[in-house]
Amino acid sequence: MGGFFGTIQKKRCVEELFYGIDYQSHLGTKRGGMATYSKETGGFKRSIHNLESTYFRTKFEDELPKFFGEQGIGVISDTDAQPLLMNSHLGRFAIVTVARINNAEEIAHKLLAENMVLSEFSSGRINPTELIGLLIIKGKDFVSGIENVYKNVQGSCSMLILTEDGIIAARDFWGRTPIVVGQRKDTDGNIEAMAVTSETTAFPNLGFEISHFIGPGEIVRLTADGMQQLRKPENQMQVCSFLWIYYGFPTSIYEGKNVEEMRYQTGFAMGEEDDTEIDCVGGIPDSGIGMAVGYAAGHHVPFQRAISKYTPTWPRSFMPTSQETRNLVAKMKLIPNESMLKGKRCLFCDDSIVRGTQLRENTKILKELGAKEVHMRIACPPLIWGCPFINFSASKNVLELITRRVIEDFESGRTKATQLSDVSGGTKGDNVCEMEISDERLHQYAQTGSPEYEAMVAEIAKRLNLDSLRFTKIEDIIEAIGLPKCKICTHCFDGSSSHTINNF
Repeated sequence: MGGFFGTIQKKRCVEELFYGIDYQSHLGTKRGGMATYSKETGGFKRSIHNLESTYFRTKFEDELPKFFGEQGIGVISDTDAQPLLMNSHLGRFAIVTVARINNAEEIAHKLLAENMVLSEFSSGRINPTELIGLLIIKGKDFVSGIENVYKNVQGSCSMLILTEDGIIAARDFWGRTPIVVGQRKDTDGNIEAMAVTSETTAFPNLGFEISHFIGPGEIVRLTADGMQQLRKPENQMQVCSFLWIYYGFPTSIYEGKNVEEMRYQTGFAMGEEDDTEIDCVGGIPDSGIGMAVGYAAGHHVPFQRAISKYTPTWPRSFMPTSQETRNLVAKMKLIPNESMLKGKRCLFCDDSIVRGTQLRENTKILKELGAKEVHMRIACPPLIWGCPFINFSASKNVLELITRRVIEDFESGRTKATQLSDVSGGTKGDNVCEMEISDERLHQYAQTGSPEYEAMVAEIAKRLNLDSLRFTKIEDIIEAIGLPKCKICTHCFDGSSSHTINNF
């Protein structure tokens, strides 16, 4: 996915910029970068590093004395190398993005046909941030240029632009990813610094307080004295529900709702209505812990840390590009506690089930260590559709989802049964594994409580060797977030929002 941070102050900002960017590190591990600008020298300074084998701090800490200036931006990117520095009729600027561009090739061909140049490449690919920058400089000013991005990009794009006159922040047209503005005041109550971030986790220790949640399509300019709105927000919104379920750090706040509070509420609701008899509840670290604490409170059973995460060296397991490496990292970083497991009926909460590979291995180990029963409760509904809006995971094919593999097996069997009973003949079902499953059928599996849904969940539990398995209902997620359903994207659960791939 990715996250960014920027700040503009009345004094040197380099150290605070560095720490603010570092607080985005849970959102990506591919590239990290920062750029600063000094009005005194009139110069930009930029650095980009590969983070695949280390962390942001270790790459940039020694470089800080080389940076200068009162304003800067930076990014932790899970895609391309950024920030990029550009010079155009709009002036000099640096840009960082959190984006998914589904039509990148189409945009690139169009720009090349207009005699524009693509010079930035990452691993031989088109750099998405460069495409965004080129679309911006086609405008007569920054606002019209950013609107040009909104009109052309299919997917999503939020961005920060470091200019000679301040920092411009523009949120995705549908608000799929967040941007939050913070301010810090001096002892006399006057604003002395402004900041902007993907994750409000960056604010407390740097002394910033939330002052504004940037709306969908809204564009603002930050100076050391405050914020100026350049474009009003759109009325519609499709903020990603997975921000609260999975991506977000527990202390972060999106649209006024804290991540940990939301996870606790969904856990409490499930625990309160669940009648499963268990001895203890645990969370799969890290994003399953908040739900587990809520579930324990709602179900009136003790919360116990039967699994701990070894944090000093192991990153989040979805980051490595190799599935084999992801599996190994997932196993190595989670350490079960045999003393807390033995002879107990254990229930665990986790954020989601994607492929199921890691969970199946964890269940096997937990039972080998003496757990009498292993039950699993998931913080979201079954993932049935791939996400076309943000870079959710490294999955390249929807059939990597365990739900879709189960549905494919069910539908293949259903098709074969129909063909065998069809006296008129026809095909013999040799290619049923390649068949396309209609949205109508997929919605039957997505509907909580339907026969198809219950059969799918039971089969997943069987394949993962679980004693029971339940998923959170969409209704409980919506209630916990506290926004109207029409403003929250739940596409990966129910196939909704596909009409919002285009902006205008």
